[in-house]
Amino acid sequence: MNTPVAKAALVTGASRGIGKDIALRLAADGFGVVIGYAGNQARADETVAEIRAQGGSAVAVQGDVADADDVARLFAAAQEAFGRLDAVVSNAGVMELAPIRTDTVAAFDRMMTTNVRGTYLVLAKAAEVLGDGGRMVALSTSVIPKAFPGYGAYIASKCAVEGLVRVLANELRGRGITVNAIAPGPTATDLFLNGKTPEQVESLAKMAPLERLGQPEDIAGAVAFLLGDDGAWVNAQILRVNGGYV
Repeated sequence: MNTPVAKAALVTGASRGIGKDIALRLAADGFGVVIGYAGNQARADETVAEIRAQGGSAVAVQGDVADADDVARLFAAAQEAFGRLDAVVSNAGVMELAPIRTDTVAAFDRMMTTNVRGTYLVLAKAAEVLGDGGRMVALSTSVIPKAFPGYGAYIASKCAVEGLVRVLANELRGRGITVNAIAPGPTATDLFLNGKTPEQVESLAKMAPLERLGQPEDIAGAVAFLLGDDGAWVNAQILRVNGGYV
């Protein structure tokens, strides 16, 4: 059943971390939000409950962004839930650190599958579904120019994401649809903090001139800008939201 909303957004990977905060911010800005998630239904349901408790509209839909049928189902569910779709945030992604060696190709394949194929399918479907004036945002990373050892496959996947964003923006010429990417720096999420010592975290926090880690709400605010009225003239850009990290 359709829930009347003025605007609606699909956010992939929205059950936790940056994706969750993006969903919360968009709901606060008046979007009906589809919480796309890969496997953790409990976390997705918690995000929906939090949005509804604050007076917003949200539904959770499971789907693997690297599966074309699942992506089609995510978009269909968004239209079924809200009767419209105005914005898409391709946030789902994975990061595995591994040196560039022949015995780490499995990690490379996993990141290419989710980060590149997944983003490709989500953006491609958004190009089919969104009407004139729609908005798309994909998630990249500010670690690209750092070229840290162990980040080769991850950086390669996110360079591909940035390329897709720029090309798609040009392919959608004449439709008034903007396509941009947000490239966060080190951000205090479970994914980032997992496996790091307090000393490592402090060292990374000091790398930016603002001398702190980003917070998920910092990234969510930048996404909200790109999807809002004030972001209408920003297109085919990579916005590095990192406190001066690079």
